[in-house]
Amino acid sequence: MRRLKKELGQHILVSGGVLRRLVEFLEVSEGDTVVEVGGGTGNLTRELLRTRLGRLVTLEVDGDMVKELRKIEDNRLTVLEADATAFDLCSLGENVKVIGNLPYNVASLILENTVRCRSCVPLAIFTFQKEVALKLTGKTEPGWLTLFVHTFYRVEYMMSIPPKFFFPKPRVESGVVRLRRREDAGVGDLISYKRFLTRVFSGKKKKIKNLIPQDIVNRAGIDPDLRPHQLSLEEILRLYNVLER
Repeated sequence: MRRLKKELGQHILVSGGVLRRLVEFLEVSEGDTVVEVGGGTGNLTRELLRTRLGRLVTLEVDGDMVKELRKIEDNRLTVLEADATAFDLCSLGENVKVIGNLPYNVASLILENTVRCRSCVPLAIFTFQKEVALKLTGKTEPGWLTLFVHTFYRVEYMMSIPPKFFFPKPRVESGVVRLRRREDAGVGDLISYKRFLTRVFSGKKKKIKNLIPQDIVNRAGIDPDLRPHQLSLEEILRLYNVLER
């Protein structure tokens, strides 16, 4: 196996059974366009090419791995040396399914970019550090990113992956999450919405009345003594919409 680059947070999933499960979760239909984030050594790439997809675009930042991935002979495969934290997924079509074992150091940035491109991404399967996956699915105390993602996608925890199924073995378990797009998000301005969420959750131990003006909290019908992590998504959206108005 090609020497991995520690600075890129590379951990290669080597279990054939787990790779097949990930592809099953993606629900690939005939003719689908699929984007793979971080092709690595091509293990998941080859598994995806066993499906009936119409086009597979693999994004990889490691130039050495890009060269190896381009040796895979399949006319449905395009390998791009590209940064998935900023790549415009919608440049590949109006209906793109996304999958990837995300490097821990940039996972949240890739997730944010997926939300930015939500108009063309109805479904995504991502592998995160388990702690992050649990937080994203609301199984532990949420942060701003949890609410940000839940606003635009329904989030499911699909499975855990022990370290032994990766090379090199990470120090922690991983968790697989599926995002299925909501069609009724009701938020248009991502920049202001993210600013609002990060403002609220920057003082997550404080009460809402100490983070947002009291009259806004009252007009939104929110208990002013609640803390940010105690608010439901519906309450968060109500508070945001009143504040914006």
